[in-house]
Amino acid sequence: MASMFVAIWVAVLTFVAGVLGLYLQKLLPDQHSVEKSRDMIGSVMGLVTLLLALVLGTIVGSAYFFSSTQQSELQTLSTRNLLLDKALAQYGPETKPVRDKMKEGMTQVYNLFWGSGAGDVDPKLLTAASAIDSLKPMGDYIASLDPQTPAQKAAAAAAQANFGVIEQTRLLMSLQLAVPFSKPLLYVVVAWAAILFFGFGMLSRITATTLAAMALGAFAVASAIFLILELSEPYSGLFRISPAALEQTIAALDR
Repeated sequence: MASMFVAIWVAVLTFVAGVLGLYLQKLLPDQHSVEKSRDMIGSVMGLVTLLLALVLGTIVGSAYFFSSTQQSELQTLSTRNLLLDKALAQYGPETKPVRDKMKEGMTQVYNLFWGSGAGDVDPKLLTAASAIDSLKPMGDYIASLDPQTPAQKAAAAAAQANFGVIEQTRLLMSLQLAVPFSKPLLYVVVAWAAILFFGFGMLSRITATTLAAMALGAFAVASAIFLILELSEPYSGLFRISPAALEQTIAALDR
């Protein structure tokens, strides 16, 4: 909902800037009339339009790439958990309680982010410190394994390798979530949008068509900001990443 409120404020800001431009042109003295400065104003608006299109498009693309990266890392995490479970199963039946706890933990994660009531996730659960604490018991257990046979040694080595990738991926996901995009850059883009709409207003006349066009333009800019904010919250936003990989992993651990 915070993203929606921000988008609404951006739409209002850009629309109001355009309306101010419409009224200001009527108040200018004759020596500063828009007709005498139309070429210069049009050139500046063309420059701002280009800058806004490039930077806003880049930020939207970066936000989508960020969300896609989290999706890919979730798939990597799921794959490595399956391989870790397989290695522990090959080690021996004594690892069954730990494997059950691993499945229980994954089920809790799924219910937290994608189950009923998901969406209000505590940010502390997504930090690197939380990841380290949750992974420590499994790391200690794998380190405590005392393989006796060649098969157990191979299984313990595979478990250690897969857990290392799990640990690295989980920490990487947390650190990436800490700074999904540059907020100052977003502020600059919104300021450019307001300047652009003000210039459009300076070059136009007050009509119902002009106001409707400005409203549509303000909606377009606001929707782009909304996309950026929502894609930057892949576990709680409107465009949450798919849990299909995690669902298949939990189902496979039942076998």
